[in-house]
Amino acid sequence: MFVSLFCILKRVSSEVKKWRPAGADRGFTFLQYNLTIAYHRTNLLARYGRWSANANGGKLEALGYKEGYRVDVDVPEGTWAKAPSFHDILIFNTGHWWWAPSKFDPVKSPMLFFETDQPIIPPLPPDVGLDMVLKHMIQYVEKTARPGLIKLFRTQSPRHFEGGDWDQGGSCKRLQPLSSEQVEELFSLENNGTNIETRLVNQHLFEALKGSDFRILDITHMSEFRADAHPSMAGGKKHDDCMHWCLPGITDTWNDLFVTLLNDIEVKT
Repeated sequence: MFVSLFCILKRVSSEVKKWRPAGADRGFTFLQYNLTIAYHRTNLLARYGRWSANANGGKLEALGYKEGYRVDVDVPEGTWAKAPSFHDILIFNTGHWWWAPSKFDPVKSPMLFFETDQPIIPPLPPDVGLDMVLKHMIQYVEKTARPGLIKLFRTQSPRHFEGGDWDQGGSCKRLQPLSSEQVEELFSLENNGTNIETRLVNQHLFEALKGSDFRILDITHMSEFRADAHPSMAGGKKHDDCMHWCLPGITDTWNDLFVTLLNDIEVKT
C-alpha cells in the first residue's frame, strides 16, 4: 500500500527526496508540496524481543518456561513510537504475525506477555494478548497525538493459500477472482481454514476500536475476492507468495478508498 501510494504521488510531483522520520523503515518528501510519507515497520505494534529463562528463577521460570518472545503490551515498538507526534495522518495495521506459528511456536517459542514490566500470570493466549495490545496502543496514540491527527486503522489484508500454509506447499495459482461462494469457503470462520486469521483479527480490531476516534479503512472483503492478485510463483521465493500483492493491483484501490475517506473528513485544527 505504501509503495502504491508513492507511485501515485510521484506521477503528480517528481521532485522527491529520500528522507525518513525517526524510526521509519523508509520515507520520501515531495518537495513541491512539503509532503512526507513514511513507512514505520512494526509486526505487533507493541515492543517485543527474545526472552530466555533467568538462572535465578522467576514467575515464568516457575511455570517451566525456558524461552520465547517477550511482548510488552503497554509499550509501543520504537519504530513508530514518535510517529503520532510527527505525522498529520497515520494508518495502522497489525495481524499476520499474531497467528504465525512458524515464528511464535506455542511450545518452542511462545508469546509471553508483560505489563508494567512484569509477566502476566497466568500466561495469555495470543488472541487475548492482541486485545491488550490494541487497548494500550490506542490509548497511547490518543495520548501522544499531535492536535488534529487523523487516525486510521486498516483492516486485515487477506492471504490466499490453498492446499496448505506457505511452509506446507500452499499455493495461489488462480487466474480469476473468486466467486462469493469461493470466498466463504476460503475465509469462513466456521471452516477454520489456512487463512482464518483474516476475519479473526478483524473481529478483535472492531471491538478494540469501539469508543475511539480511529476511523476504519476496511479493505478486507473486497480483497478476499482477489486470489489472482498475488505474486504466487513469480515472487522470487522458494514458496508461493500468496500474501503480498502485485503492482499495479488491488493496493491501488485501497489507496483510492483512503483518499475518498480523507475527502469525507472535516479536519479540525
